Amino acid sequence: MLGIVFTEFMEMVEEQFSADVLDDVLESSNLSSDGIFTSVGYYDHQDMVRMVVALSKRVDVPVDDLIEAFGRHLFGILIGKYPALKGDYTNTLDFLESVDSTVHIQVLKLYPNAELPKFGCERLGPGHLKMHYSSKRPFSLLALGLIKGCGDYFGNALEVSFESSQSGEYHMTDFDIRQIDE
Repeated sequence: MLGIVFTEFMEMVEEQFSADVLDDVLESSNLSSDGIFTSVGYYDHQDMVRMVVALSKRVDVPVDDLIEAFGRHLFGILIGKYPALKGDYTNTLDFLESVDSTVHIQVLKLYPNAELPKFGCERLGPGHLKMHYSSKRPFSLLALGLIKGCGDYFGNALEVSFESSQSGEYHMTDFDIRQIDE
């Protein structure tokens, strides 16, 4: 998993909770990296799972809520740090349709060894998109947060529902996304 995801998670924890909470999370998570992350490194996704579980216990917020909130936060950070990712898109659904064909191409230029989830999209009508997520990592709620963060960024109100399943080692989620302010 990309190091920038870890470093931004740590930044969010420090900003929204405190440096002491972050220290407790890092110390109690039994991390393979000993809690040392760089934005350009690659790390075991289980370390992220351990940190979120430790944070959940420390601040008494459900794991799922923390993961989704982090995804929402992460979208704004990534688009701010890498404005080229935005391209010429002016609304949420058009941007989301481009994730695999444009955004992930740009990410792979920056991080050639990245193992990115796959997204397929199907436009069901104006303001309505079905997005298919597939990954070896169990982060569909992170994707949900990123989708909602995208809506926040473009100023589009969204209704998002989803159904998740697993096939072998792949976690799959179908997101039904409606832009309700079109």
